Amino acid sequence: MIKGGWRDADFSKTFQATDPNKNETLDAEFPVSDWSDCDAALDAAVDAARELRQLPKAKIAEFLEVYADKIDAAKDALVDAAFAETGLARSPRLADVELPRTSNQLRAAAAACRSGNWAMATIDTKSGIRSCYEALGPIVVFGPNNFPFAFGSVSGGDFAAAIAAGNPVIGKANSSHPETTRLFADLALQSIEQTGLPASTVQLIYRTSHADGERLVSDPRVGATGYTGSRSAGLKLKAAADAAGKPIYLELSSVNPVVMTPAALQQRGEEITNDFVTSVLMGAGQFCTNPGMVLLIADESSEKFVAAVKTRFESTASGTLLSPAVSKGLSGSVKTLCDFGAELLTGGGEPESRRCAYANTLLRVDGKTFLGNPEGFQTEAFGNASLMVVASDLDELTEVISQLEGNLTGGVYSAADESDEAVYEKIAFELIPKVGRVLNDKMPTGVAVSPAMNHGGPYPATGHPGFTAVGVPASLVRFGKLTSYDNVRESRLPALLQDASPTAETWRNINGTWTQGDV
Repeated sequence: MIKGGWRDADFSKTFQATDPNKNETLDAEFPVSDWSDCDAALDAAVDAARELRQLPKAKIAEFLEVYADKIDAAKDALVDAAFAETGLARSPRLADVELPRTSNQLRAAAAACRSGNWAMATIDTKSGIRSCYEALGPIVVFGPNNFPFAFGSVSGGDFAAAIAAGNPVIGKANSSHPETTRLFADLALQSIEQTGLPASTVQLIYRTSHADGERLVSDPRVGATGYTGSRSAGLKLKAAADAAGKPIYLELSSVNPVVMTPAALQQRGEEITNDFVTSVLMGAGQFCTNPGMVLLIADESSEKFVAAVKTRFESTASGTLLSPAVSKGLSGSVKTLCDFGAELLTGGGEPESRRCAYANTLLRVDGKTFLGNPEGFQTEAFGNASLMVVASDLDELTEVISQLEGNLTGGVYSAADESDEAVYEKIAFELIPKVGRVLNDKMPTGVAVSPAMNHGGPYPATGHPGFTAVGVPASLVRFGKLTSYDNVRESRLPALLQDASPTAETWRNINGTWTQGDV
């Protein structure tokens, strides 16, 4: 979808998605675009960016709201398409959780766009300087395989934030769910036509070569890129973008460590076992916040916990994985962990052939062995698998935590009566610098769309520790440019920086005080 309509792609190859429930290729073919398609989309996006800069923010907000309404109305078609391409459950996962989350975050982005609060308008009347964040330019969004709605390239959080900040979007669909993405793009096009936004505000390319993907994120016409996906592919895109001086915001990988103190397991071991098994096997473990590593201190309660989890893994049917590539990747990661010295407690082996699936897998390693190869034991096993790291004592446990890479989340289950508060404090002191979101007595799956949410973290969870992919208005800042106006006449200032407040909901910092009033 380029320049306001559907057109034949310029391509020499095609690809097809797979029905993971049957491990069979779906009939529909989609193009692998040549560079000329990217070039045309970039030219059109530049024109759209210039037009969007001149539109009232309320107009852009209206588009997001109309689009959200159309998504809700098309629920059945979207759910059917996503189920066929990803195997994710129609209900509750797609229809009752992910789809309403998608439309609601579009509405939240619309509200942020309308108020302008995300832009952090700052006015210093004494020096005659005023500043705010403004649209950056065309944004490229790469969607992941595991959230076809809420993180989709033309529907998800990066998309909503980029549009709300006033930028056009070129979406690069994930190859696992191209038909689902096509349906979203068509709804976006209908919304553009209904609200009168520039025709090229939203464009879609299904797939490119790796070389053209790197060329796309580094093109001079691009303002920034949002990417969610594998670490290996993301780092190649980052290298290309960095070399060209282009911002790129990446969500790459995370094992999301969860620490269980002995006192917590002694007090409510069964409850914690239920929490963990539900979380790690939910959606066949294909959440970016899946608890892929559990940290324990060796004692009887930890042994009971490990044994109980093993039993539950063996008695629970394995879920359907998103694609053959995910099955293969999970199998390879488990083998890698075993090669490094992890003990396979249950699961492992080869993926199923009749569908995309892998046995629920639990591994174990002691703290000393982990510390001998901390990087290797943090290999992400994306799917229904987790590694138990059992330290000999609290000192070894905190040393293990100190060797962790950056993660999206980190959690601690501790005693309900706070009898192990000193233990918690030592654990939290080491854990907090390693993660973007700290949890107590709950599992990390379930990323709330809240203004206070940080869905980010230190590398390699993301490419930069200071930004979030979820949480309006903070997520919008990634796609803005801070502009300072020095001694510029009021009539020439953007509405957000003029003396009169643009809306009654707008907060601005005027001479050091946040206010909704006029200058």
